Amino acid sequence: METAKQVSVFLENKPGRLANVLSALAKERVSVTALTVMDSKEHSVLRMVTADLPKTVQVLKTLGTPFAETDVLLVELKHQTGALAHVCEQLAVEHINIDYCYVSSGGKNGSVFGVFKVSNPEKALKLLGSTTNNKKRPDRALRDQRTYRAPSGPR
Repeated sequence: METAKQVSVFLENKPGRLANVLSALAKERVSVTALTVMDSKEHSVLRMVTADLPKTVQVLKTLGTPFAETDVLLVELKHQTGALAHVCEQLAVEHINIDYCYVSSGGKNGSVFGVFKVSNPEKALKLLGSTTNNKKRPDRALRDQRTYRAPSGPR
């Protein structure tokens, strides 16, 4: 687990704008680790973590595309059921709010990353640095597990 710079790119909500940015990054051989896109009527926000921040910034400046940088946590997840839930539960136990998160794609043998924007990055780094190495934290239980579980079937 580590901190990383996320780039938020502000795009006009029209066909081809996302493709233009991603194609320009590909042309410069910038690998995208994880991304998400959120939209509104007027614009879209592309949030991404790349393998080369300076090149990413250079590409966006060349395109004249507005962007901002933010510190996020990059957590390597096991490609198994419940891995993301486990990280979220650990943060909840320590009262660390997740402002937003998204994950990378990956395969059974590939790395999968969770990108987290949290309320207390320093505390989260300490916590997840110890728990992602298969160490359990038996000293504190979840306050109310119903808050963190998906409903099990129709109601």
